[in-house]
Amino acid sequence: MVSAMVCRSAVLGAVTLSLLAVPAQAAPMMTAPGPQATAALPAPDTAGLAAVLRSVVAKGAPGAMARIDDGTQVYRSAQGIADRTSRRALTTTDRFRVGSVTKTFSAVVLLQLVDEHKLALDAPVDRYLPGLLPDDRITVRHVLSHRSGLYDYTNDLFASSVSGFEAVRDKVFTYRQLVDLSLKKPRTNAPGAAYSYSNTNFVVAGMLIEKLTGHSVRTEYENRIFKPLQLTDTFYVHPDTKIPGQHANGYLTADRAGAAPVDATDQTVSWAQSAGAIISSARDLDTFYSALVRGKLTSAARLAEMERFTRVNSNTSYGLGLRRRDLSCGVSVYGHTGAVQGYYTYAFTSKDGKRSLTALANASNSSDVLNALAATLEPAFCGKQKSTRSATAPIEREDVAPAAPREQ
Repeated sequence: MVSAMVCRSAVLGAVTLSLLAVPAQAAPMMTAPGPQATAALPAPDTAGLAAVLRSVVAKGAPGAMARIDDGTQVYRSAQGIADRTSRRALTTTDRFRVGSVTKTFSAVVLLQLVDEHKLALDAPVDRYLPGLLPDDRITVRHVLSHRSGLYDYTNDLFASSVSGFEAVRDKVFTYRQLVDLSLKKPRTNAPGAAYSYSNTNFVVAGMLIEKLTGHSVRTEYENRIFKPLQLTDTFYVHPDTKIPGQHANGYLTADRAGAAPVDATDQTVSWAQSAGAIISSARDLDTFYSALVRGKLTSAARLAEMERFTRVNSNTSYGLGLRRRDLSCGVSVYGHTGAVQGYYTYAFTSKDGKRSLTALANASNSSDVLNALAATLEPAFCGKQKSTRSATAPIEREDVAPAAPREQ
């Protein structure tokens, strides 16, 4: 479809918990070398982006959409539907649950507390939360970089995706209950010895925020991030189950082939909280990540700490609540992935924050949909450039119960 410029926007298509979690692997804490993006990025491949979104719908998502903010232009593309009952078309302004993109928000709050001298990254978590963890060698930095060794309790909650979800859809957990679920299992590695993605880490992050500030994470998100950046589509409503305003319904793919997907839109997301319960929009996430890498949310020193990356696989590294993805054209992008029942999200920005992409599929529990959505990064940041490498990208994995099998 031919794109047309409308009020800074290119409308490209018809309407239409991090996702990458890998087993524990030894990795020293270091800044993983990555491509240096100093030259201007090529123009987005808008036709290629629309084609990717069509493929996401073809793989089984009710809808898929993407929004690119290039500073001077906004490109929008959407395919499929937001609601399987009403058949309303999905739009790029619909709100949605962002899953593990929440982790970056939590990390920002804690790094601001470091700037305020209320927290030390290399201090034991137990200094601030006495007796919470069984090993006082686990530091705040280990928690934010997924190197604590704390077991991911979601592997047990959602070993069966649908029945596990229905069991907790309306349940309200305390942070301590979630940590206790983790501590029933052996740790995956010694503190600092390996990267092992675990939602438990960012539940601990939420506990730190509330202990150090005396306020709820909702209050801290609002006062430190939502309001200063004017993120008017972004909310933390836990334990309420509704998404405010116009939103995309989210659909959990059934575990049994051929069964109807489950409408997972209404839920407490209490199993995730500070690890994955924020609601937002593509516009707000583009704004958030651009502001983050431009230094508008933390000091330069704290941003540098955030960007000390540990290599996870051939194209991904993890810092403090922040991912770096190295694309085939040699460009690196910074942000996070999100999975929560009914929604997959990719939200990334360029090193200088001048181009940001947020992409959504209103489906989850589907490896095919997840891997198709990951392909939005290439046309958004590499344009029509030919790849500078031939390596096959690793298979994407959900950040909710990463050990669980997924419907193809």
